[in-house]
Amino acid sequence: MGTGRQTAGRQTTVLFAGVTGTAELFQAAGDLRAADAITRCLEAFRQAAVESGGRVVKTMGEQIMALFPTANAAADAAARMQGAVDSLAEMGGPKLGARIAFHAGPVLQHDNDIFGDSVNIASRLVEQATRGQVLTTGETVELLATGLRNSTRRLYDITVRGKEEQISLCEYLWQKSPDITDFSALTSVLKAPRVGLRLRYRGKDVIRRRREESITIGRDAGCMLVVAEAKASRQHCVIERRGQKFILRDHSTNGTYVAVEGEEEIVLRREEIILRRHGWIAFGQPRAETPDVVEYFCE
Repeated sequence: MGTGRQTAGRQTTVLFAGVTGTAELFQAAGDLRAADAITRCLEAFRQAAVESGGRVVKTMGEQIMALFPTANAAADAAARMQGAVDSLAEMGGPKLGARIAFHAGPVLQHDNDIFGDSVNIASRLVEQATRGQVLTTGETVELLATGLRNSTRRLYDITVRGKEEQISLCEYLWQKSPDITDFSALTSVLKAPRVGLRLRYRGKDVIRRRREESITIGRDAGCMLVVAEAKASRQHCVIERRGQKFILRDHSTNGTYVAVEGEEEIVLRREEIILRRHGWIAFGQPRAETPDVVEYFCE
């Protein structure tokens, strides 16, 4: 029997931060330069955690897990991490990025490691995050200070293994960008003419959206649009409104193929794209290789 020491559950905030774009950098810059760039990113994560009052529990390949006393401290660290990685110089290939997620709740500590639902949820969230994104839960958002809470938005619900109820997924907008809704100007935005999105699947118009909702697409019965494609993930992608644009964000294993009418098809792998005009969305394989395609219209 092990002799390690285990402490009772205590309230804290768990954060995962991972490096993105590593495979492309290894291919372009070689093993040594890529490994050096990844090490710099991980060090930037560690330094940001310490500066925000947290500590790194462990490093797992290209990802770290850190603990913070409050959700506010974790949000501060996430913003510092994104900014630090973004400011690092290129290393002879594609620039690396960061994807981050945090969740507040009780954890169990055994020797120098931590376990529990809060760890599992934060780990599940970071899998959903894409480059430059910080994700958290609706439960954690409620613990944030007002200014930080106003810089979040609800996305959609996800399923976490071992949890009966779905988790509300939210995004912390650590910086403003042109395709992010400016909350301070939301009233004036709502007065502008609304762009609508229409989706057609198997010959039928299945969804029209002019409101601020997100649309989840995948094989899971809980998705707004359930597709039959065998190569699609259970929660394959999400389409969300940002101001007057609709953004498709891939969360799949096999990728999302998007073809804008008159342009070449592209594949998204944990990336996002602005849906323009009229086009088609295929799941896990190119449109030409499957009849299970969603046609979209921005109107």
